[in-house]
Amino acid sequence: MEQLTTTPWAFRKKKTTNSAASKSRCSPPTSAPEEIFSYASSLPVRDDSICTAEELAKYSIIFTGKWSQTAFPKQYPLYRPPAQWSSMLGVTHSSDYSMWKKNEYASNGVRDFAEKGEAWVLMKEIEEAGEKIQSVHGIFSAPAISSGTGQTSTELEVRSRHPLVSFVVRIVPSPDWFVGIDSLNLCEGDHWVEEVSVDLFPYDAGTDSGFTFSSPNFATIPQDTVTEITCSSPSHPANSFYYPKLKILPPIAQVTMVKLKKNQLGLPIPHLNQPAKSNEILDTISETPLDCEVSQWSSWGLCRGPCRKPGTKIRTRFVLLHPANNGTPCPNLDEETGCEPDNCV
Repeated sequence: MEQLTTTPWAFRKKKTTNSAASKSRCSPPTSAPEEIFSYASSLPVRDDSICTAEELAKYSIIFTGKWSQTAFPKQYPLYRPPAQWSSMLGVTHSSDYSMWKKNEYASNGVRDFAEKGEAWVLMKEIEEAGEKIQSVHGIFSAPAISSGTGQTSTELEVRSRHPLVSFVVRIVPSPDWFVGIDSLNLCEGDHWVEEVSVDLFPYDAGTDSGFTFSSPNFATIPQDTVTEITCSSPSHPANSFYYPKLKILPPIAQVTMVKLKKNQLGLPIPHLNQPAKSNEILDTISETPLDCEVSQWSSWGLCRGPCRKPGTKIRTRFVLLHPANNGTPCPNLDEETGCEPDNCV
């Protein structure tokens, strides 16, 4: 997808202005200084009617992928394709517009983006909302990340009438899974929030019924609503995020928005944490243990031994999932018991 930059909305004149884009925890949030907020989820603050802050504000937005094999060892994609993130597509808007919402149906544009990473239908939906009800102020995007961990960033612009931020980033590979924010309000009464960080968790767009990262396309008919994927939902061992020993999944990503001062406009976006080399970030998440999984026992084999004397028979099972990160080791894969040979004449 072609990279987009923050664009103040003026569809009738088709006028755009470009801004530079630079390269790219299951615990509750810690306390933060005044006007610096940290959220453990992407729940929206929808009321933008009382924003009396100065007309315009610009922010750097930094997306950090935390999808590592250490934190998410089950079925972690290593090839064809390996774990990675799509480009970010987002908007600044008023409460009259919604890009996506938990427990509501995804639009055709969000469906195409979540399933295939195609943005054109979603872009058209955003454009129509901007033209009809003037609910969209700007659009922004950031480059894709070629691995599960890494950073990408860009800038966005909000105004008192359009203080909300929404975006989506596709989880690659996946059936229709994504992360994002729905209508986060950057305005606090008469001032703009200086800094905000949000831990991101996976969502299912409700349009494809695949259970694993590499599931073939299998449309959900009828379409389901957007739901959050947790360590126990969907409650099926085949699901790639199914970790029954966890109470909550570790964040798979994080986004941070920092208000830019006037003398920072147009400068490279600063990283809040020192990034590692090659667009990789240091993984500070505790290891998620993955227990061994084995198949059901086979049928007992033939009883072997000399006639009129005790014999033995064996049954076997095989490993479905090898343990990782100090998970429960595999049990014995064969079992023997006594028997009486029944093939003697």
